[in-house]
Order: sequence, then structure tokens, then C-alpha cells
Amino acid sequence: MVVLRFKKMGRAHQPFYRLCAMDQRAPRDGRPIEELGWYDPVAAEGKQHAIKGERVRYWLGVGAQPSRTVMNLLRTLSIDNTVGTKGRKPIAARRVKAPAAG
Repeated sequence: MVVLRFKKMGRAHQPFYRLCAMDQRAPRDGRPIEELGWYDPVAAEGKQHAIKGERVRYWLGVGAQPSRTVMNLLRTLSIDNTVGTKGRKPIAARRVKAPAAG
């Protein structure tokens, strides 16, 4: 299965991440299928990310699953988090916490 997740780069106290389409079995910092952009949480507002939106939509359309962190970033960028047309529910609908018991 293909997943969209971050590769951690940078150095101590200065993280930098690359958004990649990777095989689920690959290590976190392993070889990606395709690099889709980057995210820098330390940078000034407006210069924190550069994401290839069309390629992200393509990978989501063919069934790639984003990690929770990537899903939150895509939500802030207003990129639709739905999975491809294989009859599955949108990811946001599937990853809803159950109500607290009691």
C-alpha cells in the first residue's frame, strides 16, 4: 500500500520534513516513490511549505493513505482528503474518535 508521509530531515532543534509517497513497508527515511513537497515548521508564516497539490490529489485518487500529520496539513491547505473512487469513505470520516464512555 502507498502512504503519504513525512521524511524527517534537518538537524537538532531545526526540523525539516519532506512530504513523500512511499511504500508502507519502507523505513521512515527510506527511498520514496515520489517527493511531493516540503514542510518547515520553524520558518516564518507563509514560507512554511511548498506542496505539489495536483500530485497529492493524484496519489489520494489512486488510494494512497495519508498519515495523521499529513492529513492535518492537507486540511489546512484545503486539499480534499478523500481516497480514490474505490467505494471507501473519506479518511476524515473513518478516523473519528469514539465518544467517551460513561
